[in-house]
Amino acid sequence: MSHALLREVLTSDLPKKGAAPRSGNTTSASGGAMPFLHGFRRIIYEYQPLVNAVMLVVGLEEEQDSSQNRISEDESARCSSLVELLERESQAEVFLEGISYALFKVAERGLVCAAETLLQYGADVNFEDPVSYYNPLHIAVLRNRPNMVRLLAGHGADIEKRDRIHESSPLDLASEESERLPCLLTLLDLGADVNARDKHGKTPLLHALASSDGLTVHNTGNIQLLLERGADVNAATVEGETVESSLVFLVKEALEANAEDAAQIGDFCVKTTQLLLAHGVDPSCCLNEDGEASLTQTSLEKFDLLFPLAVLLIQSGASLVCSYHSDSCWSGYSLLFQRLQTSLQQCSDQSHASELLEQAEVLLDLARVNVPTLHLPPGLELPVPGQDSHPYAQALLDLHNRTVEREASPPPLRFLCRAFIRSFLQPWPLEGRVKALPLPDRLKDFLLAEHAYTPKPGWGRFKPQQSQH
Repeated sequence: MSHALLREVLTSDLPKKGAAPRSGNTTSASGGAMPFLHGFRRIIYEYQPLVNAVMLVVGLEEEQDSSQNRISEDESARCSSLVELLERESQAEVFLEGISYALFKVAERGLVCAAETLLQYGADVNFEDPVSYYNPLHIAVLRNRPNMVRLLAGHGADIEKRDRIHESSPLDLASEESERLPCLLTLLDLGADVNARDKHGKTPLLHALASSDGLTVHNTGNIQLLLERGADVNAATVEGETVESSLVFLVKEALEANAEDAAQIGDFCVKTTQLLLAHGVDPSCCLNEDGEASLTQTSLEKFDLLFPLAVLLIQSGASLVCSYHSDSCWSGYSLLFQRLQTSLQQCSDQSHASELLEQAEVLLDLARVNVPTLHLPPGLELPVPGQDSHPYAQALLDLHNRTVEREASPPPLRFLCRAFIRSFLQPWPLEGRVKALPLPDRLKDFLLAEHAYTPKPGWGRFKPQQSQH
């Protein structure tokens, strides 16, 4: 910075020690409360001039001419000029307030050297912006400044501090946007509590899921990191929101979307479900005691539209009855046949009808890998060929009869052994643990029967309800 510019800054209209207050109804910042100058007004009338001077020195003044070379100066030179300014203004009545608010501003821009200088001169590391109620650590996270986060934490910033408006911690804020992953990692490395809850009982993992829409926000990286660091997959808010309920909500959003958005949301839901399954989530448990549909139930109720999710859950060994209420709540086999019956009745395309029947049979075959005996529900209502107007009554009956015939015979011993070993190696995915077993490769391939499944074109994406034939 030039000497002329520095003189301009240092001789600006800053409140000096002993100067008359700007309002006759106030007292100095060091002398007590200021009843008529609070929040934003206090910034404007008291210490904004000092903040402006700091911003000018570090090259952040908003009205700076882009043709000037002030910002191009290296940070160390700017910090040297900042030191000179702070030495000259250290006796100002509002010095600490001014440099604390300036710390908030430089933290937002990620200027580590300037922030360190301000901290050395006594800036409050936990200063609360009287307008947003965020502190420097909050704003550093929001702007994804991991180096600033480390600096502030190293100077005593409270990494668990929650803002007064939303009760969000720095970790909550970091979890809500995928681009904040570096800050999320930094905070976790600094020891932030991965399972801390806000006033609603929401954990960082629930924040990450709640802020994901599968379209513009894909927080799979944040979710994976939180899970790897010990996030509780069974955490619930005071209103009963869970990771599973967040996914069910998104799945239903996909059903109401257009084809392109449904496919994108579906990709996010499948990837997130894979992460949660790997950390032991139970996708077949009702969301509450009233029987609100679980993720498995939701996927089977519309298996033709949510086929990749249904395949994933069945391959993972998810229970095909409610794991909370048992089959008194729902049966996967019944849901599958009810959906198949409804979809076929509305289907006018023979090729699509064949596809629906094939998908249902694929799901039944995949289910037998983990559960050799499906335990068919009694009293399943099916259309009667010749007596019912259902156009595919015979096809439905044939599929059901094949299933009944298969269930009537004891499953082969090798299938029973496979199901037992797979259940012992849970949680899914099993590939790493199976490959570590002292078994021949052909037996490992037999245990990993999901590797033999290859989806047909169009089977790997969600489809909205409007796409039904």
